[in-house]
Amino acid sequence: MTWSEMQPLLAQACWDTLYMVGWSGLIALVGGLPLGVLLVLTDRGGLLQNTLVYKVVGQTVNIARSMPFIILMVALLGFTRAVVGTTIGPNAAIVPLAIGAIPFFARLVETSVREVDGGLVEAVQAMGGNTWTIVRKVLLPESLPSLISGATTTVVALIGYSAMAGTVGAGGLGDVAVRYGYQRFETGLMWITVAILAVVISLIQLAGDLAARGLSRRGHGSARPRLRLLRADTAPAGTGPDAGSARPDAAEPLKTS
Repeated sequence: MTWSEMQPLLAQACWDTLYMVGWSGLIALVGGLPLGVLLVLTDRGGLLQNTLVYKVVGQTVNIARSMPFIILMVALLGFTRAVVGTTIGPNAAIVPLAIGAIPFFARLVETSVREVDGGLVEAVQAMGGNTWTIVRKVLLPESLPSLISGATTTVVALIGYSAMAGTVGAGGLGDVAVRYGYQRFETGLMWITVAILAVVISLIQLAGDLAARGLSRRGHGSARPRLRLLRADTAPAGTGPDAGSARPDAAEPLKTS
């Protein structure tokens, strides 16, 4: 097969792969982030401690993570057909890809959020911060570099899953590698797809590492500025650190002629 024949196949395969990974990755991030935070909040000693909820959610996540993706994809054929109307093509592959990636990312979120200093949470509670305030202004901002690293790992894993999905009719680079490279003995085309996957994964990993390091250098891991901001937000009027400097001027005595 000549390069002019390979080029349109590779271009369409790259687009299909990016399409599947992009949408499934977005769904995984939106679904896995609150799920991971919920696991932390409902665990023993958490802000919303609930043993039943933690065990049910945790066991569901464990079962979903333990299932090999190829088996999960076959098991979800009926659900996939009900959602998108077909079991073949990139749109159909998004469903099992997202469902398989949500518990994977949720566990990474749980690990990242648990790394936040508990003393910082206690300090915010002492200032009157509620659970939503702690999650929004402490847990997520403080764990943001680690969350980005987890999201990068999830996207890289999704690329591998998408190549596996391509072997059963989802399209993408995996489909080209198997259908043309392996079954039609186009070894050169197969190795080109392998090289493209390696380059794409390297670029995504590099971008994620740079973003995480940049956020760490900009102070997302420092608790003191955030505590000062929260203290200013929660302090009653007239009790803040600058309250003493805002005294009204004393009235001047009346002059009599």
